[in-house]
Amino acid sequence: MIKIKEKFALWILLFNLFLNFLGISLVIPVMPTIMNELGISGQVVGYLVATFAFVQLIASPIAGRWTDRFGRKLMIVLGLFVFSISQFLFGIGQRVEILFASRIFGGLSAAFIMPAINAYIADVTDLKSRPKAFGYMAAAINTGFIIGPGIGGFIAVFGHRVPFFVACAVSLIATILSIVLLREPERNVENVQVKLSKSGINKLFSPIFAIPMIIIFISTFGIASFESLFSLFTNHKHGFTSSDIAIMITGGAIIGAVFQVFLFDRLTYLWGEIRLIRYSLIFSIILVFMMTVVESYLSIMFVTFTVFIGFDLMRPAVTNYLSKIAGNEQGFIGGMNSMFTSIGNVLGPLVGGFLYDINLNYPFYFASLVLTIGTIISIFWKMPSEPLVVKKVVANQKN
Repeated sequence: MIKIKEKFALWILLFNLFLNFLGISLVIPVMPTIMNELGISGQVVGYLVATFAFVQLIASPIAGRWTDRFGRKLMIVLGLFVFSISQFLFGIGQRVEILFASRIFGGLSAAFIMPAINAYIADVTDLKSRPKAFGYMAAAINTGFIIGPGIGGFIAVFGHRVPFFVACAVSLIATILSIVLLREPERNVENVQVKLSKSGINKLFSPIFAIPMIIIFISTFGIASFESLFSLFTNHKHGFTSSDIAIMITGGAIIGAVFQVFLFDRLTYLWGEIRLIRYSLIFSIILVFMMTVVESYLSIMFVTFTVFIGFDLMRPAVTNYLSKIAGNEQGFIGGMNSMFTSIGNVLGPLVGGFLYDINLNYPFYFASLVLTIGTIISIFWKMPSEPLVVKKVVANQKN
């Protein structure tokens, strides 16, 4: 059971996370206008995207260590403030160099925020309530993405750079809220170190850590290989208009958020994280492959509404699993989670774009193959035995 003060801190954290991802998605409708205004090619846009992911990849392990050393609140506040700088730079940028600087700050922001938030949630929740909290975290991210583009499109009538400055302001509000209302959490006594002789980076060579990190990379790599081409695919193959694509993306995001809020914790209790991840992978393989064979409008909409459900359940499940075995290195393991996610986000679009130029369906075939490999690997993934100390803590709480 989460205490009142921990519950308040959790809701403030989730609200700030929602505001941050609202700010990220606010600018989506005006990005093409900015690109056209500055005469930026598609290749440069690709480099801008890759810069964000590459910086996050490099900085995440360091940020995770800092989260454990200097505290969760400090890293969250720094991340939110750095994000506001990123959006401001993109808003005033009249040269490509400024845009790249903005993406560098954006990557640093993501590296600072996510490991700290994962660790914060692990500190203020017990093992029973943690799945629900991580489900809410994923839903806060999805909801921010759902609402942001619509608000951004409305704000853009006042100027196509205005959404960037609004996103900057939103992030500064989240920064101030975090400074005033968030407290540094006490380390959770339930987060007892799994009995391993290895620590730090060496820990990743232990199967209980190595397998989930591989799953993180494979699932992210698989989804990234087609996700960035999703709208293009439905337009080129099925003739979807921008309105159809908007309905498709919004509907999928809403369904994903519903599953994360109302079903994720129940499915975690029913199956456990490992089985839930395995079933999510299988579900995703089927839906991703179906993308290449459906033809009617209703069937396409059904598949596109549901294709990301598996991924929406898998991500918080992996995060919840890692929080259970991370012990007193919650920030470091959260940083490694972000690092392997970034590797997949960097490599996936490169492979997917290459395959898409050969055949529209190839990125989806490739993603299905990669996710199948992930499913096979998950068969050998076992939950470690619960440490004796954890059992004692739980027993003491019951008394």
